[in-house]
Amino acid sequence: MTETTKTHVILLSCGSFNPITKGHIHMFEKAREYLHKTGRFIVIGGIISPVHDSYGKPGLVPSRHRLTMCQLAVQSSDWIRVDPWECYQDTWQTTCSVLEHHRDLMKRVTGCILSNVNTPSTTPVIGQPQNGTSPIYQNTVNKSVAIKLWGKMSESLGKICCVRPHMERYTFVDENANLGTAMRYEEIELRILLLCGSDLLESFCIPGLWKESDMEVIVEDFGIVVVPRDGADTERIMNHSSVLRKHKDNIIVVKDEIDHPMSIVSSTKSRCVFSLALQHGDGHVVDYLSQPVIDYILQSQLYINASG
Repeated sequence: MTETTKTHVILLSCGSFNPITKGHIHMFEKAREYLHKTGRFIVIGGIISPVHDSYGKPGLVPSRHRLTMCQLAVQSSDWIRVDPWECYQDTWQTTCSVLEHHRDLMKRVTGCILSNVNTPSTTPVIGQPQNGTSPIYQNTVNKSVAIKLWGKMSESLGKICCVRPHMERYTFVDENANLGTAMRYEEIELRILLLCGSDLLESFCIPGLWKESDMEVIVEDFGIVVVPRDGADTERIMNHSSVLRKHKDNIIVVKDEIDHPMSIVSSTKSRCVFSLALQHGDGHVVDYLSQPVIDYILQSQLYINASG
């Protein structure tokens, strides 16, 4: 399979990120590494989408803090960005609606249709270059070129964005902007996949928690990349849900030979550890949170009395 025939992927992760942990970033890195190893995918970007304040989760700090912490956590990444669209809506958005927003946004920016997980588009997903310019994407592609492609897409988004707050990696798109043909590239297949831990996958099995129609769209139309946590049995989880079982081929489980401490992805655990660390002078909190995030939490006096 040549580089241009591989499926190009943007990983989208939704959640509270309250706060964002090293485990969240590790999840992105491990997913990208595994997808590349399959030989079928090239991950060109990652998006972190914090949940709206009205989600109502106990202990959820305001989105302005969570967005800033996410920004600080990815400031050294050349492929993961923070998107505030979900936080800036009038009310809480479903995971399905967030995925659909980003799919429609990419369609508008590229002027083309993104592929469905089951029916890859015969229409150019990212079209031919315009105005006689040379295509960015060549037959021989490496990591730096994939990053360049994502960078160009982010740059085009930035030109039509209202950025708020003023942090350069935030991208908030004006839905009324006339995007036209802002950018076009050599034809490739592009797909947005939901990235999650096995705990989110397991939540699909809880009766009444998810709308079945949303589950169908998420798994059938988009697809899921799952990074297991705490030795979770993903096969058992998928067999427990009729929707997951039906679309099992659209769920990619990241297999890792090394036993990484994926439990640190838990924001709840991190809040408790941070609170205890402050009380007892325990420095192990750095195992869970990056130093810039710790500094921001201390500066803003967040999670001081966190208990869950």
